[in-house]
Amino acid sequence: MEIINRVAQSAIEVYNLESLWDGKPVVAFDLAKYLHKGLVLREMPFREAMTTTHWATYDDVHVAITCSTPAIVPRWAYMLVVSFLEGHAVSVAFGNESDLVRDHFVRALSQEDWSRYSGVPVVLKGCNSPIVPLDAYLLATRYLQRYAKRIMYGEPCSAVPIWRKPKALVSVLS
Repeated sequence: MEIINRVAQSAIEVYNLESLWDGKPVVAFDLAKYLHKGLVLREMPFREAMTTTHWATYDDVHVAITCSTPAIVPRWAYMLVVSFLEGHAVSVAFGNESDLVRDHFVRALSQEDWSRYSGVPVVLKGCNSPIVPLDAYLLATRYLQRYAKRIMYGEPCSAVPIWRKPKALVSVLS
């Protein structure tokens, strides 16, 4: 008896969210260490500190700019850090490391050509990747609902059904 791989022969497309991440590290740049008495950011000492910072430390990494204390930090301070990170960091975002990763996936998903999934069943690959945030699965589902015939989660051989285009829409679009 011949074993037939029906998954390989099916029209199922697999969308792997993990492929949107470049695998580079995410590091935090904490403004708290530049605060005077842990409360106030003073402009001239901060500017001096920025000019003497070894920015090559941030080469080829994603940088989340944050302040780990409840101090009020002026917006220009974050902007100044970004200006020094230019040419070093792969990407920069405000917030903690998970905020940066979420923002990355939101941007990447908004740039996808979802029309290539028109009328086909799609599996959002779910391998519990530590880098792919839940938000990415939610957003990908919303985008795919505009085009896909069906959306499933998991692996093609054991996917969990999530959504199916209503039959009335399938016949109108076909």
